[in-house]
Amino acid sequence: MTFDQVIQNLKNQIYHPVYLLHGDEAYYIDYLSDYIEEHVLTETEKEFNQTVLYGRDVDASTIINYAKRYPMMANYQVLIVKEAQEVKDLDALSAYAQAPLTSTLLVLCHKYGKVDKRKSLARTVDKSGVLFESPRIYDNKIPGWIETYVKQRKYSISAKACFMLTEFLGTDLSKITNEIQKLIINIPQGTEIDEVYVEKYIGISKDFNVFELQKALGSKNVFKANQIITYFGSNPRENPLVKVIPILYAFFSKVLLYQHLHDKSRNNAASALSVNPFFLQDYETTARNYPPAKVKSIIGILHEYDLKSKGVDNVSATDGELMKEMMYRILH
Repeated sequence: MTFDQVIQNLKNQIYHPVYLLHGDEAYYIDYLSDYIEEHVLTETEKEFNQTVLYGRDVDASTIINYAKRYPMMANYQVLIVKEAQEVKDLDALSAYAQAPLTSTLLVLCHKYGKVDKRKSLARTVDKSGVLFESPRIYDNKIPGWIETYVKQRKYSISAKACFMLTEFLGTDLSKITNEIQKLIINIPQGTEIDEVYVEKYIGISKDFNVFELQKALGSKNVFKANQIITYFGSNPRENPLVKVIPILYAFFSKVLLYQHLHDKSRNNAASALSVNPFFLQDYETTARNYPPAKVKSIIGILHEYDLKSKGVDNVSATDGELMKEMMYRILH
């Protein structure tokens, strides 16, 4: 089942005796288990019929004993096993899944990795219950995910604000949604979220971030690039080199790809680079200012300083010092 199918069934009170929620992306697993925990039973029913266990504390036989209990003064009992990946004999639950109690909703939250679908538990749950996989979203899909998430809540978001959230928060959907909540509780519904709101309510500088650094490097604005790097050096916790370099690496890799495109029309180039057309001008400008040989050299420089930021051939240089060296070599 897809996430939309599972959540729609839950909203329609179509329940299954066993839910095996697994995958690399924790957000959807948490969302579904939280929904079941909050909505299946009334507050009164929860007192006697809802149990939350943790995988590190239980084994399969303990889970089965809980699952075989009958509800008290309710139609269902809810049994949620969080961190189910830590249950050492998890596959032994397949015996219960073959003939589960229909009055029990057993929810297994297997996070940060997939279950082995060749084993009996996954195969059995796929027949008798809900087997839901929550795959990690690739980096280039995050901006689109943010736009959809914001739109579902009756807001819109500017391309720059979306990029700022993506670069600052990475691919952790739970972290992204938490930060967006800070925004939408402070601004009226229907508002466009722009970089000013992001700076005010999340604390990401609209002038000193990796997006602005990319633009400064692309246009060879030495003064602006050094301003940003100085700011980064003064705020190393928010702007560590190990976070800055992968973004610049991806940017210049796409510049190199753009330079080798035969069809550089707006739509084709944006599609080939997997970027919003709004940002295409930055790639075009950078491609004009740096010949392909220099772009390849920059990619090599970034790789070198990525290693240095992790202690390779670097004994004492700080992130700020390494960034200044790196900027000089990129721009000259």
